[in-house]
Amino acid sequence: MRNRSRTQTFARRATLRRSFGLLAKFKYEQPQPHIFYGALAEDTAAMCADLYLDGSGNGLTGRKIVDVGGGPGYFAEQFTAAGASYIVIEPDRGELEKAADSPGIRVQGSGLELPFADSTVDVCLSSNVAEHVPNPWDMAEEMVRVTKDDGLVVYSYTVWLSPFGGHETGRWHYFGGEFAARRYARKMGKEPKNRYGESLFPMSVKSGLKWARGFEGAELVAAFPRYNPSWAWWVVKVPVLRELMTANLVLVLRPKR
Repeated sequence: MRNRSRTQTFARRATLRRSFGLLAKFKYEQPQPHIFYGALAEDTAAMCADLYLDGSGNGLTGRKIVDVGGGPGYFAEQFTAAGASYIVIEPDRGELEKAADSPGIRVQGSGLELPFADSTVDVCLSSNVAEHVPNPWDMAEEMVRVTKDDGLVVYSYTVWLSPFGGHETGRWHYFGGEFAARRYARKMGKEPKNRYGESLFPMSVKSGLKWARGFEGAELVAAFPRYNPSWAWWVVKVPVLRELMTANLVLVLRPKR
């Protein structure tokens, strides 16, 4: 790790002020997504740059970044501004067409079958996608496959038992995902964008750590709650409490071949 702490650069930036700033914008995710995703894009690019610097001693200039399930490419401008070659993989053609004039490369494809050869990507990112995939660890392993030996996989997902686990259905998911979905449809007069059991699945901190520690194809470099200040990262080590206080878990992995 070139004598650097595995997360020291990002940890210095993970302040309480940053946490409040990001969480305050979550309310705009559905009605005004450009507000939420604009802030998230800036923070995500900086997070990946920090983690890659701590892991390799290098910046993102000239590096290949693959964003798996990145929709229309909300992160494109921030990563290209950092000098990276940005590619978004998205199965929904309609999502890709929403940002036809954005920088970077847009590819329609599946996270379960990435169109890249082994060991060809510097940073393979998945942000808030795994909870929408019925077989999330298959996708994670596919991301490891395409990542270089000295690269990083940054796998970030919403934790089901956190206050944000139900997405737009609010905290009613604590009474059950199906109950929350039916209540949303009744109150709003339409189905939720994220339908429990079809496009939204319960993800836990426990399952993520279990997979990452048991998968022989990669080394777990770090695991931390994405929106917590660094002094509160300890919560990931505490069973039960971590499921409630980790809005989003980040698993950082390096291929091990």
